[in-house]
Amino acid sequence: MADNNSGNRALSEEELQDLVASTDSGARNPAGPVGQMLAIVAVVWSLFQVLLASPVSNYVLPGDLINNSRQIHLAFAIFLAFMAYPAFRSSPRTYIPIADWIMALLGAAIAMYGFIFYDKIVNAGGLADDMDKWFALVGLLLLFEGARRALGPAMAIIATIFLVYVFFGSSEWVPEVIRWKGASLKKAMSHMWITSEGVFGIALGVSTKFVFLFVLFGALLEKAGAGNYFIKMAFGALGHLRGGPAKAAVVGSAATGLISGSSIANVVTTGTFTIPLMKRVGFSAEKGGAVEVASSVNGQIMPPVMGAAAFLMVEYVGISYVEVITHAFLPAAISYVALVYIVHLEAVKNNMPTLGDRVVSLGKTIGGMAVFFAGFAALCYGVQYPVRWITSALPSSGLVLSALIVLAYVALLWLASKAPDLEPDDPNAEHVELPVVGEIYKTGLYFLLPIIVLVYFLMIEQKSPGLSAFWATMLLFVILLTQRPLKAMFRGESAFGNAFRDGVADLWQGLIDGARNMIGIGLATATAGVIVGTVTLTGVGQVMADLVEFLSGGNLILMLVMVGLLSLVLGMGLPTTANYIVVSSLMAGVVVELGAQSGLIVPLIAVHLFVFYFGIMADVTPPVGLASFAAAAVSGGDAIRTGFTAFFYSLRTVALPFVFIFNTDLLLIDVGWVQGILVAVVATIAILVFTAGTMGYFLTKSRIYESVVLVVIAFALFRPDYLINRIQPPFEMIEPAGLEAALDAAQDGSELRVIVAGPDFDTGEMKETTLVLQVSGDGSGSERLDGFGLMLLEEDGAVKLDEPMFGTPFADTMQGFDFYADDPVVIASVKAPADQLPKEIMYIPALLLLGLVALAQRRRQRNEPTGEMA
Repeated sequence: MADNNSGNRALSEEELQDLVASTDSGARNPAGPVGQMLAIVAVVWSLFQVLLASPVSNYVLPGDLINNSRQIHLAFAIFLAFMAYPAFRSSPRTYIPIADWIMALLGAAIAMYGFIFYDKIVNAGGLADDMDKWFALVGLLLLFEGARRALGPAMAIIATIFLVYVFFGSSEWVPEVIRWKGASLKKAMSHMWITSEGVFGIALGVSTKFVFLFVLFGALLEKAGAGNYFIKMAFGALGHLRGGPAKAAVVGSAATGLISGSSIANVVTTGTFTIPLMKRVGFSAEKGGAVEVASSVNGQIMPPVMGAAAFLMVEYVGISYVEVITHAFLPAAISYVALVYIVHLEAVKNNMPTLGDRVVSLGKTIGGMAVFFAGFAALCYGVQYPVRWITSALPSSGLVLSALIVLAYVALLWLASKAPDLEPDDPNAEHVELPVVGEIYKTGLYFLLPIIVLVYFLMIEQKSPGLSAFWATMLLFVILLTQRPLKAMFRGESAFGNAFRDGVADLWQGLIDGARNMIGIGLATATAGVIVGTVTLTGVGQVMADLVEFLSGGNLILMLVMVGLLSLVLGMGLPTTANYIVVSSLMAGVVVELGAQSGLIVPLIAVHLFVFYFGIMADVTPPVGLASFAAAAVSGGDAIRTGFTAFFYSLRTVALPFVFIFNTDLLLIDVGWVQGILVAVVATIAILVFTAGTMGYFLTKSRIYESVVLVVIAFALFRPDYLINRIQPPFEMIEPAGLEAALDAAQDGSELRVIVAGPDFDTGEMKETTLVLQVSGDGSGSERLDGFGLMLLEEDGAVKLDEPMFGTPFADTMQGFDFYADDPVVIASVKAPADQLPKEIMYIPALLLLGLVALAQRRRQRNEPTGEMA
């Protein structure tokens, strides 16, 4: 890519599509019978995945096929990887060499090894024999080669390093701190290929069950024309404002990011239109590209899809899908709010002109958008009430609901037929006419129906993600097949047959696009399984914990910085999904454990989101940042400068993970409705103030001390607990011997924190951890202790702990202590909640200080010739 952009030349549309293809879906596209065969294979894969997710899968598909769906999923991915991705840049693009045919067929066959020899493997208890191990080894090598082609060399290299560690981890040249006993070829291959601990583990299972359907849903929605509709609506609403093309790029990319898992495809899809217009109103090529990069990359943190990470978090964290996207929503939303504000400040600072000749107030625009999103959210939520009435009143409610959806679709399509179909605009045209929202909104309202169906099943019915995506995808099948012929009929056109054939072609191409977009994700999750399998086989995760603790000196902030840097470095060569799997497998438990040792109870979901946020930043960060290279290819700007500018624009995405680790209210964890609304409002103000502070511009150009004050105000709004804790300590200390009495006096719903100290089971060195005792129900202090599984013994002036029984609340937390060493495990101290003012009281001085800064800038602004807000 760097070569393509070496002369800072904007690539042509054909070159851009080749860039996306070579990155996301494969650069090879042979014509003739071979091309048709590959298209059929891709369509069969898509249809198999749809059928697998359907409610009738258990009746239509054999049980063996369902039980081994991961193997079949990987077989399709490996076969298409060798077919679609050339081995080298010099390899042929128009035909497939014999060697690739051999590797594709052999790789697919070995991927299905567990399906073909299912009975033999089950009878052997999942252990590999001499034949199995050689097939498994060849399968791993072919998987790594497929991953190298589809994902670049980094993924294959990292997986190879981990595999080498499995075999040679006992060698003397391995540092003693990470040395282990090693494994035989048979044991390693059994773990990596035959069982569900390695390649065919959780990650590939999530790719099979959930991710494919959502990627297909996005591909079909894009093929139906939703992407162009969202971009047009964004430009109609925001294009006339100062810096409007940049604001429209942010909103349009947020909308397409909801349905696209690829930041690079998002950059090229929306960037080919937005970047030239941004350059026309005064953004440099680098800044225009950077805005598009920051917008597109952030699409991956926006629920409900979040790339594939949301579904992986369900499995890794052990919470429901609804909880994952609830926790992820607020940081993602305020991140986009901040990005809109960034481009607004850039436009105001540079006094950029507006596009078009329409004059609409910013207040009306924001109000209109707020009403639309609130109305759409209310519709998604409110649809449950008539649905419940229908299901309770009518016996055949499924057919009735389906008929009502079809009726709504036909009505909205009739409305759309009254206006011309939307065509992509030419951003380089001499005169740019911005769309009028009031005229174009009706042309694509029916695109919201599949999204409403998806959100309804996910959030209201709380069905599985796979089943929810299945029903939404089925509706898209209907839309793609019927939208053209029905529009032709409503418009009185005679080309009904041609319109139907075009609809079939759209559906066919959407099925192909969905499958090809999944090749890289399927191989990424499978290859990452080797790394996860290495962690479970060798126990290197505990070694990493010790190493990080040693390097950070037990300092939680320093450790989080190290985890963030590790995510950035690994992400420079790995796709976001694979990066998230690797870093969370290695580091998530470490952060939770070391946080507890520091007295900070970090929810596991917060750590996983922390890792994920830094993983997506790798698409931005030079020198590799693939999205930055794609944006530079569109803009003709310098890729490295684009990357650094995009990183600066993305500072809030870097800061937010550190905030929600220490203030989990941002993730809406244990937060009620009223408090949640307050948190959302204050967090929005805080991110805007932080943006103004880092941009050096608020109401007018800020002086250095004003920028510093604004950042401090943002910190106070994000972390009111930090300030109030310095004024009034949140806990009072209780002697360890008083724990039982404190539990006896504790009220239902309160919590005590117990700091436990003792020798580490592995190293023998003394360590500490914090236990949070959540008091619930009635009972005496001793009964509550028994409920927690804690057995105390007062001896020699200390309160000693016996090892908790298996299955008790703290058995897993305490297993890192050596209860049989010479030094006992003791309760070092007990903390009970102290009377403290509500932390929200700190909002008052922070907002007052913000008002003083605004007043000072407003006075200065009156004396300046420019600086008015758009």
